[in-house]
Amino acid sequence: MTPQEQAVAAVEAALADAGLDAERPDRGSFVVALPGRRKLKTLVWLRVGDHSLLVKTFFCRRPDENHADFYRWLMRRNEDMFGMAFTADDVGDVYITGRLPLSGIVPAEVDRLLGCALSYSDDNFNAALERGFASAIRKEWAWRVRNGQQPRNLEAFRSLVEGAEAAGPD
Repeated sequence: MTPQEQAVAAVEAALADAGLDAERPDRGSFVVALPGRRKLKTLVWLRVGDHSLLVKTFFCRRPDENHADFYRWLMRRNEDMFGMAFTADDVGDVYITGRLPLSGIVPAEVDRLLGCALSYSDDNFNAALERGFASAIRKEWAWRVRNGQQPRNLEAFRSLVEGAEAAGPD
């Protein structure tokens, strides 16, 4: 069996062991949906290449504001991450990306990588949104309240709204 075939088999075994379904755009690619608490769903793309396994997930779009602090904060998170890091594309959208050698790809390692991708995405999501999208969150909250809608899925950001109300109108 080639290293690529071994890596594909390791990914398949890890997904089966975890009871996870994956879309298969081609023989060496897997798209796995992982449920979260803060970020409701994290889609992880696993791609077995000639020499490495690429692990990539979309984290969030380019921030609306506070760009320097937003990206600096993400870069500081990278120091404690295993096998992957926050990255940005040409327009500033943020991903969590890792590349590991095929020789280290076994089912337990795939499981660890999926767990890390989910944890890094879910654990950092709200704090990133607070840094890069505070104004949009406040506007959305105000719009929902004005229109009689509950801001339930914005509850994690209540402190942003309460801080803005205490400061008065813009």
